[in-house]
Amino acid sequence: MGTIKSLWAATPITLDDQIEDAVWSGAIENQMSFDGGFMLAKNDAKYLYVVLDVIKDTHNDPGTEDYFWFTFDRNRNRAITPNHDVNYGCYRGNPNKIGRQYYLGAGRWTGLLNEEQKSACRSTFGVSPNSATPHRIWKFRFRLSDLNVNLLWWWFSSYTKFGFRVHSSKPNLNYDTPTNFFRDFSKLHTLYFSRKPAISTVDLGPVIGSIGLIPTTKINSSGRANTASNYFIYARNSAFGGLLNVIGNRSRMDQLPGLGAKKYKVFHRSGTSGSFAEFVTSWYNYKWNGSDYILEAASPDSSNFYKMPSAGVDYSIDDLLFQFNSTQLNTGVHQFKVKFYNAAGVEVGAVSPEQIVTLYIDNNVPEVSIHSIKYKNVEVGACGIVDLQNPTDVLDIDFEGFDTEGNLLDYSLTARWGEGDSENIVYKKYDPATMSGNWQGSHHIAGSFNPKVTCAHSFNVYARARTTNGYGYIGKNTAYRYVTIIK
Repeated sequence: MGTIKSLWAATPITLDDQIEDAVWSGAIENQMSFDGGFMLAKNDAKYLYVVLDVIKDTHNDPGTEDYFWFTFDRNRNRAITPNHDVNYGCYRGNPNKIGRQYYLGAGRWTGLLNEEQKSACRSTFGVSPNSATPHRIWKFRFRLSDLNVNLLWWWFSSYTKFGFRVHSSKPNLNYDTPTNFFRDFSKLHTLYFSRKPAISTVDLGPVIGSIGLIPTTKINSSGRANTASNYFIYARNSAFGGLLNVIGNRSRMDQLPGLGAKKYKVFHRSGTSGSFAEFVTSWYNYKWNGSDYILEAASPDSSNFYKMPSAGVDYSIDDLLFQFNSTQLNTGVHQFKVKFYNAAGVEVGAVSPEQIVTLYIDNNVPEVSIHSIKYKNVEVGACGIVDLQNPTDVLDIDFEGFDTEGNLLDYSLTARWGEGDSENIVYKKYDPATMSGNWQGSHHIAGSFNPKVTCAHSFNVYARARTTNGYGYIGKNTAYRYVTIIK
């Protein structure tokens, strides 16, 4: 029996998101292995998000012979309960259409019921952090209520029991985990759900406790974040970008109603000098209504006051002071502060010294390009053909991986050819131990590649920004060029 711990998904995950994207940050470190690959999981208040990274299925089937089964023991009694426990699968001939069927007994089910308005699946093919060889990747979104999961089961751990199959006709693969799971529930795997991320109280700022999962005490005077390598998100002198959740200090938020706080205002300024202005934004948060999580809108009143969150109410993001889209701000340093007021509009609960949070906002992506591919100092154009004269000959590539603001996380140059074959030619990442301050990368980076076979090749440049939304890194850019090589 295997076990996997689902991490909290701070923002909804779509089936277009990649494992490398910020929304999946941390999941790779908590993945569960099976014979054919790895399983990753995250959840929020509504959904369980799953990836089956089937690294051994390296053939991109042009047909529809790849399929999955995904079983859940909805009452967690480790026995098949007819017309209650469920098995998800895809429709024959349509691997991206999910259906749900109920168990009638061991290895017996009802017909598939259309599930697309609730759960979803996606069959993709590509690389992942687990393997640089392109392979089959299944992505899922399951609605928690359909799995009979309630994240408010405080008296015991919130979990589900599950098993699954991934099948491929080419190569001929069939992985059932655990073995015989669809006939015997006694050895099903266990998935433990995350309720909410918890940040150590000592790390929280006095009023604005964190930006997402990054404590404000871990943000330096230039507005960039630095956290430990074993923290939720390993931020390395990182700028901020994307949709940002500004979260209050839990202890302070609990104290404020007793001080008469009924509302608050948010203040902002560009740079570190000059006057603050009232900051206007709006957002949604999931709120528990006694039977389900529902979206609750938040916005300021006509005087730009925000209403204090209801005390004792369970929210998907607790203590959320405000959320804003940082793409609406200019690149550079921005400062924020929050003040609380009683019903009469008199400030209460002020801290001394006043907390001002500095954020360096950067939503620009790195600049990437392939300047030239040369053979014996002669440039090969896009879709060109190179006839190698000697087996040891190489192609010389000049490419760019550059970030003007100095917020570059890493860059790479990779050659791909044939049926999933690839070679990493150049890779470099930001290292805070050896790179003081910010890192821009370079406009001109050299790489050499010795082709292995006669084939069409793609040369791919990939670069990521050292920018975080408080939950993972965001911002990436790619460039590629195709060349046919005869060897």
